Amino acid sequence: MPIGDQDWLRLTPEAPLEPEIPICDSHHHLWESRPEPAAYQRYLLPDLAADLRSGHNVRSTVFIEVRTRYRPDGPEAMRPLGEVEFVEGLATASASGQYGPARIAAAIIGHADLKLGEHVAPVLEAMQAASPTRFRGIRHSVGWDASPALANRDIQGVLSTESYRAGARVLARLGLCLENSLYHPQLPDLAAFARAVPELTIIVNHIGGLVRIGPYANRDTEVIPAWRQDLAAVAACPNVILKLGGVGQHRYGFDWHERSQPIGSEELAAALSPLMHYCIEQFGPERCMFESNFPVDKVSYSYTVVYNAFKRLSAGYSATERAALFHDTAARVYRLSS
Repeated sequence: MPIGDQDWLRLTPEAPLEPEIPICDSHHHLWESRPEPAAYQRYLLPDLAADLRSGHNVRSTVFIEVRTRYRPDGPEAMRPLGEVEFVEGLATASASGQYGPARIAAAIIGHADLKLGEHVAPVLEAMQAASPTRFRGIRHSVGWDASPALANRDIQGVLSTESYRAGARVLARLGLCLENSLYHPQLPDLAAFARAVPELTIIVNHIGGLVRIGPYANRDTEVIPAWRQDLAAVAACPNVILKLGGVGQHRYGFDWHERSQPIGSEELAAALSPLMHYCIEQFGPERCMFESNFPVDKVSYSYTVVYNAFKRLSAGYSATERAALFHDTAARVYRLSS
């Protein structure tokens, strides 16, 4: 049975815990065709809506770019505009209510190449025009590592280049945010970048890109302290927000996707707690937000299970702190009405 298969996920049934807690799912994807992961070659409104019917109180979601539906021709820099146009249409369809009460893609994060520097402005302005009420910024992933076990998303050291920083300043000038995906050895570069562009809101994906495969496998006594130290330096930059999730991916080094029966929320919460509590301790709940990272993380657990795990591990926080983690931080950062 393929990992992430719905029949496989149903082997670990759970009822939603605390279903009254409002949630903004701050990070998910939608795509028509995708070679990987094989279990999710297609993930569109009906698929996400089925996951949202888990019983959790998901009020809104944030779409994060995934390089789908780019324009097939025209200037290279403008081709990502096709994805924003595509998702804007899906968000409008969701707003009709036919896919449930959640406002899917209430905020839209596209992609633009910040290495264009000042020349990225017309790309961003076109995206704002294509999605005037939902477009909030872009993700320019910068993951780079010398190991062949990890996919390189851009050139080495791109965060330090003047072209990338110039593009980031354009983002800030237009009132847009930057989503950042990277690998944890790059966190010192990210801290320097955040200090260099303090006017830009930077949202770090997936607890700062902890890697526990390839050259980082079976080295937790070295890797985890290094991640903690460098993440603390990033947290010292007040313009940085952190997303709590994405840990179901292969590079985080857990075996959940290989099991004959999917993990349940108690075990998942126990595994996530040391990582998540450290993140919250460093950034504070007002600069943290839970994310599903679906369907990518769906290869490891169901939607019900991951949000149950978040609720279990956050049980010791105050009502105000939990509201921030599940909903309010995301609603504020992405300028959502509810």
